Amino acid sequence: MSENNTSYISRTSGLKAKDYVGYAMVDLAGCLVFALVTTLLQKFYTDIFHISPLFIMIMFIVARVWDGINDPIMGRICDTVKPSRFGRYRPWILYAALPLTIAAVLMFLKFPGIGEDGNYTATCIYATVTYVLFGMAYTVLQIPYGSLASVVTTDAGERSKLSVFRSIGAALGSIPVLLIASFAYSKRLDSAGNVVLGENGKPITDMQYTPVITGVIIMAIVSFVLLLISFKLNKERVKTKPQPKTKGAALKVIKILFKNRAFVVVTMVSMLLLAGQMFTQSFYTYLFDDYFNANWMNLATQACTYSPMIIFMFILPKMVKVKGKKEITAIGMTVAALANLVLFFLRGLEPSILMWIFLAMNFLSGCGLTTLVMQLWAMVTDAIDDIEVKTGSRDDGTAYSVFNLFRKVGQVLAAICVNGALLGMNYKYEKGAVQTTENLKIMYDLGTLIPAIMFGIMAILLIFYYPLNRKKTEELQVSKELKLKESYEKKEIDI
Repeated sequence: MSENNTSYISRTSGLKAKDYVGYAMVDLAGCLVFALVTTLLQKFYTDIFHISPLFIMIMFIVARVWDGINDPIMGRICDTVKPSRFGRYRPWILYAALPLTIAAVLMFLKFPGIGEDGNYTATCIYATVTYVLFGMAYTVLQIPYGSLASVVTTDAGERSKLSVFRSIGAALGSIPVLLIASFAYSKRLDSAGNVVLGENGKPITDMQYTPVITGVIIMAIVSFVLLLISFKLNKERVKTKPQPKTKGAALKVIKILFKNRAFVVVTMVSMLLLAGQMFTQSFYTYLFDDYFNANWMNLATQACTYSPMIIFMFILPKMVKVKGKKEITAIGMTVAALANLVLFFLRGLEPSILMWIFLAMNFLSGCGLTTLVMQLWAMVTDAIDDIEVKTGSRDDGTAYSVFNLFRKVGQVLAAICVNGALLGMNYKYEKGAVQTTENLKIMYDLGTLIPAIMFGIMAILLIFYYPLNRKKTEELQVSKELKLKESYEKKEIDI
């Protein structure tokens, strides 16, 4: 392409509706199966497989240790492999589709020797192997997908909009699992066919295997089909050359990443965001089943959490343009922290009254969370741009592998908090167990206080430590234009 009066950024932009939809569809497909892990898997392990919370916590930690090796390897593969005719990052959507589908179903399969009536050791081994396999398949999808935005467009406004659409895709992908979480329970009956009541006088409900595995299979198949469609819809506009496979290159890139304050802060915030989301999604299944005795709240609370996206998808880009990503997200996380703190201090109210206040505060918290969820991916791309402008280093695959690794550390943090809370309240996971009233009170306290603390820390990080405010982000856009021109002239990219 010959040079003309248009900017280099404008040459690699101009996204259409199908580009945004196709980009969002990847996370829609991924979250259909990932939501099974964040919402159902924890309770499935304790109530169907009858695995102890202590083992689950250890298993999650071990899986994340493996990710510490696996993720950077995947990142370097993305950066150094020769691009195919479909691009550098886009083909991985296709490669991951079938393994991810199979791994998702395997995690929830119960058969002779595995499950509630099987061998406990064999069940634990099976759960560990299938969980690790799922994590590896998800890595093959997510790291290239995170890097994809940088070659889809170089325009900051379009990247911000891509981030919004990705968030909407993730939210839509997280909803169907709530139908399973809301309807996969039935009242426990004694040998005479009478409903068994707990210490609070309300019926005890148990998770049922058949609706769970049926829902899992359906969502896995839908996820596979959506990934195939999204592969067709996405397009890479920036053609980059592979990074050289030099000894110690990965370590050098990682050192550069951790010297950039914007990247470090947005990575820590993302880690805590995922930890908070996974904690609430997993722990709420216990809270709504055991404390409120209202499984319909699984669907209701997610509607309250994600419905603000319908409003913010139209107004947030304008808010960000006027105020800045840092400024808007910092306010949002402060609101989310305060909403959960209010719920903690209202813990003495009768559950039948408190449940409605709980949903209202979840809506308020959802409004705050939405500001960050919708801008997070644009913020990490800004941080990578900042690194490139300051150091000349541009290794998106490695950067997103580190970013993704810390999000998985967030999963570990969530697992520690969920299972630590269950152990702390002496949760009874044996078949036919009944929770005490005192245990349920502790369950509520931890279910509201832990998110309040996580979201509060995120607000502090954004307010006092994240450096890319509105003014600096605008300056970064100008510097990026000069850097893009320089790379084009050196033939490092083709636009």
